[in-house]
Amino acid sequence: MADRLLGKRIFLTGAAQGIGFAIAQACLAEGAKLFLVDLDGPLLKKTVAGLAAPQGHIGYVAADISNGKAIAAAVRRADNEIGPINALINNAGVNVFSTPLKASEKEWNRNFDVNVKGAWNCCKAILPGMIASGGGAILNIASTHSFTIIPHTFPYPVAKHALLGLTRSLALEYAGQGVRVNALAPGYVETQKVTDYWNSLADPAAARAKTLALHPGGRIASTREIAMAAVFMISEECPFMNAACLVVDGGLSQLQHPA
Repeated sequence: MADRLLGKRIFLTGAAQGIGFAIAQACLAEGAKLFLVDLDGPLLKKTVAGLAAPQGHIGYVAADISNGKAIAAAVRRADNEIGPINALINNAGVNVFSTPLKASEKEWNRNFDVNVKGAWNCCKAILPGMIASGGGAILNIASTHSFTIIPHTFPYPVAKHALLGLTRSLALEYAGQGVRVNALAPGYVETQKVTDYWNSLADPAAARAKTLALHPGGRIASTREIAMAAVFMISEECPFMNAACLVVDGGLSQLQHPA
């Protein structure tokens, strides 16, 4: 076990699969204690059972991050189980893709309830304890949708742009109290959901090849690559990084035209 995160007690949302699960694995390997939250209770329980964690290093609860009372209760439970939270990783999110005039009010509300309000609920519940103890680190998992637009993905990028605004606002508001707030913006990542999407198409291999060909390096990120970037940003290796957004997309967002 390495020790880059010794002393960190991390509240991690969307932890049951994909990027969240990879972050949980990486943080545990670096000595952190974790409290995991996910909407899918059975999957979360299975995930926790599969994590190699020392006794007392992991707690969990199924909760809807869009429910402020549920998150406040989860934070109280986390404080009791692993100790006062000094790091938060807002990873939970939901893809809501449509076009502006076809997106329903239900889709709009779900998009913002999870992708923005959910992150704020967690920050609001955890910030007082961080401030009282002299500081902490918050990392919001954003997306390259936070500063670029892909047609027909409305209103998802609207919420992700707002998540960057939340990140910067909180970062400047609480820097003087020792809290730093940053964002991490992955591009395409090879998660199970992405693989399932490729497999839903007529020619999965061609769909995968098309996605990879968009990227300057001809590949997309692994979940571990995103997780290790998260470890760095939560660690004390970047104590003066605040209100920043680290982009991990292989250079895709800087490419003006595909080759």
